[in-house]
Amino acid sequence: MHGMSDSATHRAIDAVWRIESARVIAGLARMLRDLDLAEELAQDALVAALETWPRDGVPDNPGAWLMTTAKRRAIDRLRRVQLLDRKHEELARELDDAHEDRRAREEDALDHDIDDDLLRLVFVSCHPLLSMDARVALTLRLLCGLTTDEIARAFLTSEPTVAQRIVRAKRTLADADVAFEVPRGEELEERLSSVLGVVYLVFNEGYSATSGDGWTRPALCEEALRLGRMLAALSPREPEVHGLVALMEIQASRLHARTGKDGAPVLLLDQDRSRWDYLLIQRGLDALARAERLGGAFGPYALQAAIAACHARARTADATDWVRIATLYAALAQVSPSPVVELNRAVAISMATGPASALPLVDRLLDEPAMKQYHLLPSVRGDLLFKLDRRDEARREFERAATLTRNAREQALLLARARDCMA
Repeated sequence: MHGMSDSATHRAIDAVWRIESARVIAGLARMLRDLDLAEELAQDALVAALETWPRDGVPDNPGAWLMTTAKRRAIDRLRRVQLLDRKHEELARELDDAHEDRRAREEDALDHDIDDDLLRLVFVSCHPLLSMDARVALTLRLLCGLTTDEIARAFLTSEPTVAQRIVRAKRTLADADVAFEVPRGEELEERLSSVLGVVYLVFNEGYSATSGDGWTRPALCEEALRLGRMLAALSPREPEVHGLVALMEIQASRLHARTGKDGAPVLLLDQDRSRWDYLLIQRGLDALARAERLGGAFGPYALQAAIAACHARARTADATDWVRIATLYAALAQVSPSPVVELNRAVAISMATGPASALPLVDRLLDEPAMKQYHLLPSVRGDLLFKLDRRDEARREFERAATLTRNAREQALLLARARDCMA
């Protein structure tokens, strides 16, 4: 790709890095068994690209160029520390590109290994030894190619905090001598659940930001979707992976409709459904169908995707099948019981049969320890009381909810609801 301006070349390098960095780090980590060194050498390859590509042009296969450059540097490093055994010599010979046919065989072999390497990196980054904050930071860094600054801004924390999380996470994995491999047998289900939990946490933080001035952070949703789609390609027989992808695709279809022109939140029933992305909805429905064909209809993510699909299929708010949604929440409560699921089930019941039948279900949750600081409990309770014309009680609930949320947009919405109670 010759003839590009320097700025166009740098944009191309940024795009290639975002797409290819995970593959490069994964390949190096398998070879070196050292995550920190793998990332360092991948960064070295990026620096080499920044120096070389503006002069020589972007290569035809930029991912293979980065991988080859990084692996050469890995061989040099291993030689310098005198750790070059027969395996490393063989690898060095493989990297000899004196003959084009040898290079072609190398790239072909690289393609065969790449999926396994990426999957290994996913499981290592989301290892249960790490705190959830560390898993998220390491995943966004290694698998999404985000800088520490980008991660810090996405989660409204400081860059040094994120950097320390990543350093500590790598040290924890190294100290525990965590194997760079895909878990097998019974361990796979538990570890896969951890991976999906990380991806969904990233998505949710983008879909409904817990703090800050923005109601949503679409960039995080995009990264989570990219990770989910990658997992689905790497694990095509795992129904819950497809269930999670289905859920995220359908939820993401509403992102643009969730805020007004001024950035204020627009709740689901008030959204302009013509602004929904029906291509994402169709992708979500297709992924849900795959999960169901694989026998995963009653997995937690597939059930949540089925609930989202009920909303997606309704062309108007009045057309929503709330009875089916309440039934699906009841099924979700069986496989993944939690007070939040019960709260959502109560909302569905209120829409299906009226607020009077739902209020007792919500009141049962008031003594749940996990719900004491959960702002949506008083928010839902306030909505039910408002509909029952118990305005003073509703106002107090909305005001309490406003004190519990850390999101400025959501707080403004709840205070507006409180004022409506006095109208």
